[in-house]
Amino acid sequence: MAINTVGRNGGGVLARWGGRLASALWPGNCLACGADGQGGRDLCPLCEAAIPWHPSACLRCALPLAAEKANATNPHDTGSATCASCGAEPPPLVEVRAACTYGAPLDRLAPRFKFHGDLAAGRVLSALMVQAFAALPRPDAIVPVPLHRSRLRQRGYDQALELARPLASALGVPLLDGALLRAIATSPQSRLDAADRRYNVEDAFDVRPRVDLPAHVVLVDDVMTTGATLHSAAQCLYRAGAVRVDAWVAARVP
Repeated sequence: MAINTVGRNGGGVLARWGGRLASALWPGNCLACGADGQGGRDLCPLCEAAIPWHPSACLRCALPLAAEKANATNPHDTGSATCASCGAEPPPLVEVRAACTYGAPLDRLAPRFKFHGDLAAGRVLSALMVQAFAALPRPDAIVPVPLHRSRLRQRGYDQALELARPLASALGVPLLDGALLRAIATSPQSRLDAADRRYNVEDAFDVRPRVDLPAHVVLVDDVMTTGATLHSAAQCLYRAGAVRVDAWVAARVP
């Protein structure tokens, strides 16, 4: 299976203007509450205003920091601030960035996208990630956290890839969508506690043979809860030659 890459050229001008025109003529309904939508994001004005942008957070785990460490001017710029837990036992991810906190209306969009085939909701989440991460330094490549092939057959799409593809295109970062494999068909993480989540995904990933990873890789996923899946994937990438692994997620569970 070939590794697909998205280079540094975005979509065409005609495609962008066509999308804007369609949004203006047919705004549709809000994907979160069903009210009349507005052009550009498929959200109504109230849900748009209620987007829970993630506050200043620990650079290593993305959990919110105490108020005295917060950067009020730019909630996505946390500098080098870390929480006490990550300071005492640094996780494998050098940086974790979350576009939003997992709350309304994200708590309606994310499950519809992940479990009910609502790819339009995924496009909203990816657009929020582009907005949140546009000012960050660019990595060498973006790697979506993959599904196991059996779950991919059941679901029909890989939610992390659906987020990563437009994100990579918008930010001009190469996308490696075949480099990381889920080698083990693990149980769904949502049914497990923190300790079982870590055990469930231990050694669950592998890097495709003959893949040369770049030095700085960013993992992309939809929601981060305990970080067990991302940590396991990061450790696999390190074993395969990556020097630095970060993670960008649509939402962080506080």
